Amino acid sequence: MIYELYYWPEIQGRGEFVRLALEDAGAEYIDVARRRGGTSAMLKLLDDEKVKTPPFAPPFLKAGTVLIGQTANILLFLGSRHGLAPAGEAGRLWTHQLQLTIADFVVEIHDAHHPIASSLYYEDQRKEARRRTQDFLKSRAPKYLGYFERVLERSPGKYLVGRTATYADLSLFQVVAGLRYAFPRAMARLEKRHPRVVGVHDRVGERERIAAYLDSDRRIPFNQMGIFRHYQELDM
Repeated sequence: MIYELYYWPEIQGRGEFVRLALEDAGAEYIDVARRRGGTSAMLKLLDDEKVKTPPFAPPFLKAGTVLIGQTANILLFLGSRHGLAPAGEAGRLWTHQLQLTIADFVVEIHDAHHPIASSLYYEDQRKEARRRTQDFLKSRAPKYLGYFERVLERSPGKYLVGRTATYADLSLFQVVAGLRYAFPRAMARLEKRHPRVVGVHDRVGERERIAAYLDSDRRIPFNQMGIFRHYQELDM
């Protein structure tokens, strides 16, 4: 099967969590909106009244006749099909739970630079963003990173769920990489208190297919349009 991934072509965003899973699995996929006319095709599909299970927004994945929306839901689907989640129900639910927690973390990361509204420019909410980021770096980021550090401490292996990497580990890699881009000074401090989280990042980055992907033009660079944005005045 050749999957069709629908996401904005200029940013990593939430679509990157899906890309990492597809790349690690060695799955064939088309990044639809990055092809000529792809963005129009994506928007047309979003508005297609014939679609019985319409997604709310990108990313969404087409697998044959099945259309799946929401990042965590897509990863739940891919994890079972490509060995990126445990075979047992309890393990699959635990992995999904970790991914949902990562999704909550991602929202707070985004809201650090857009605390008032996504429809406003960063420059229109700079004062509020500085205040929000100050609390994020002091309280929220350490809370989330501390949680994953504790999960890894209790894990029977070097990954979140055990001795084998899952899609949740790939997503944790992306969060650490994104935070390093957005808040390099702050992350230099935070990483010292979360060595196991950093270890997962490093191990995932060394996986053969992930390393090849990171070194390819398929990996969109971090930029000022995505979830992870670097504003020097916010890196406190």
